[in-house]
Amino acid sequence: MIIEFERRGQKWQANLDQAFDCSSTFGEPEREPRAWYAEPVKIEPIVMGDWVGAVKEGASVNFFQVQLVPHGNGTHTECYGHIDKGHQKLNAHLLEHHFIAYFHRQGLKEQLGNRILSLEDLPDIDWQEIEVFAIEAKGISFPQDFSGTNPPYFDPALCAFLAEKGVKHLICNLPSVDREEDGGALAAHKAFWQYPENTRQYSTITELAVFPSEMEAGYYYLNLQSAPLHSDAVPSRPIFYKSKRV
Repeated sequence: MIIEFERRGQKWQANLDQAFDCSSTFGEPEREPRAWYAEPVKIEPIVMGDWVGAVKEGASVNFFQVQLVPHGNGTHTECYGHIDKGHQKLNAHLLEHHFIAYFHRQGLKEQLGNRILSLEDLPDIDWQEIEVFAIEAKGISFPQDFSGTNPPYFDPALCAFLAEKGVKHLICNLPSVDREEDGGALAAHKAFWQYPENTRQYSTITELAVFPSEMEAGYYYLNLQSAPLHSDAVPSRPIFYKSKRV
């Protein structure tokens, strides 16, 4: 299915039959990255006395419960409530789900023993038409448990640049835009949300996205789906469709 649409005064075309699902799959170990010492996702039958909610155990239906940590188990999207004492909820701030996105793969720079995504290596594009910037740090293998590994992170100047250019949503394959141990500074989160002085309340950050190897750099029509959980971060499913101007 080919659709044509207009966004910010520009006409675009996208093929909805060619989608890239950039989310992990909860409960599927081969597609489930983890971080922050979160336990693997558990999907288990409910047990009530002698009754076990599994057909193979004699029940008439499968009746399972799910245990997960949104920030630590797989692809998730968060709002500024992640760093604010008010603990605002994502689904009160992610009010749209369709955007023009640009996807970019970028190498990492070594800096005092750390690996960072640097502002100097961003692509030369027209930032005024980009609502979502999706960036894959090269050399990151999935799945893996990032806990205690000092994973790569963002130079706060890069996040500040995206905020200044009006990019509303940031999607990456890292467990956090900030360093794993930073003393609570959260400089990249704060730079992107311009927190607390001029907080961009309707901007989001998506982490632990899984970008298929065949996905090429360029413009995409994005459907950013989020689970209806009442929390600052929720499991999410960014689906990208290759797009072009018409």
